[in-house]
Amino acid sequence: MNLFTVARRSPLVVPLACVATVAVIFLSESSYLQATESLEELTVMTKMRATTRMMLVGLLDAETSQRNYLLTADKTYLEPYERGLAASREGMQALNLAYGADPSFVPILADTKQQWEAKIALLEAGVRLTESGQHEQARQLVSSGVGKTLMEAFRADVRKLLALELDRTALEQAALASTLLVNRIGLAALCAACLLALFLYVRKSLILKQQLQDSSRSLQDDRDQLQDEAGISKLMLTELTQHLLTAREDERGRLARNLHDELGALLTSAKLDAARIKSRLNQAPVPAPGVTEALERLAHLVSTLNASIALGRTIIEDLRPSTLSNLGLLPTLEILVRDFAEAQGVQAHCDLHPVALASGTEIVVYRVLQEAITNISKYAQASQLWVEMKQAQGWVTVSVRDDGLGFDADATPRSAYGLLGMRVRVEAEGGRLTVSSQPGQGTLIQLLLPAQDSPA
Repeated sequence: MNLFTVARRSPLVVPLACVATVAVIFLSESSYLQATESLEELTVMTKMRATTRMMLVGLLDAETSQRNYLLTADKTYLEPYERGLAASREGMQALNLAYGADPSFVPILADTKQQWEAKIALLEAGVRLTESGQHEQARQLVSSGVGKTLMEAFRADVRKLLALELDRTALEQAALASTLLVNRIGLAALCAACLLALFLYVRKSLILKQQLQDSSRSLQDDRDQLQDEAGISKLMLTELTQHLLTAREDERGRLARNLHDELGALLTSAKLDAARIKSRLNQAPVPAPGVTEALERLAHLVSTLNASIALGRTIIEDLRPSTLSNLGLLPTLEILVRDFAEAQGVQAHCDLHPVALASGTEIVVYRVLQEAITNISKYAQASQLWVEMKQAQGWVTVSVRDDGLGFDADATPRSAYGLLGMRVRVEAEGGRLTVSSQPGQGTLIQLLLPAQDSPA
């Protein structure tokens, strides 16, 4: 009876019980999520071990079929040869996707891939010699022992890769066991703490009631201090976000310059070398065997180099639009909108006026507009697009509007990272971004950014 009286007089008993319940549920769910993640990782590692073995078995099948083809010149052996190569390539591709960004796997994976590529090149060379009737050269290539050396090196690398995968699996198993143990200990400790807290609360509730006013005053002081710290933290986060965005754009610019200077020079040099080789082949007085095929392959190489150069230019422009540095913000936005309109068949209306923005803010405007028209192309199904930019009273306003499907802006899920990324970019520059949309009525995105003060 006394316990119920204390509980009725002290309404914090029920909230504390709820908090304890939520804490128990949170601990249980977090342990479950960690255990699930470990199990998923174990499943992936098991699959990758099977993929590693598939890559090895596929290469062995291809080598066996190639040997049979070299000995008999029977083209029926080419079918299992191609299947083996395809399986091995599929396995290598899966390993690259799974481990290509893992620092612990990168060295051994690179060595394995090097041996694998060398072995495949040797197999393909033997097949080409046999197909061209050079059976003796093909047999000499096989009997040279190079293939055996490469296969032994490849097997050794595969064993290292499997050992590394087993080590990773053991770590995940240990993590799973640790998670389960922490869950058990945590639940037991939490239950004991809840019982102890309840006992102490009932015992001291009358004393705490007398100290309520002092506690309220202290809590208010703490709340004020936390609000001040929260304001400082928000300011620091904003500055950090701005620094990270600036650093990312600087890194993009550096990568774009490196691609333009280094990769462009390499591709151009390769193209010139190909032109020289083609000239030498065409000047041969008597066509040598295989010259026609070499010229065809050389033409394909030149086409590939041209495509690579074009792709490099596209990547460079995506990393850092050159027009922004060379022509300025207004022409860059006009080009961006015009290219989008031509590619998507959309009628674009631009009303862009010169504005005063810092270079860092200009790239923010460009990226936000780029993200906005990307969303329009993906989701809006719009036929018309309006882009406006103007400056008034120390503020720059940029708006993007379409007549597409629209959406419920109030019900936008938290997974809409595109809009979130736009807002973070704009707020990091001291601006504001608003999104207005209704289903069937299109979408309007507006940016408000502080203009740069004109130099005195």
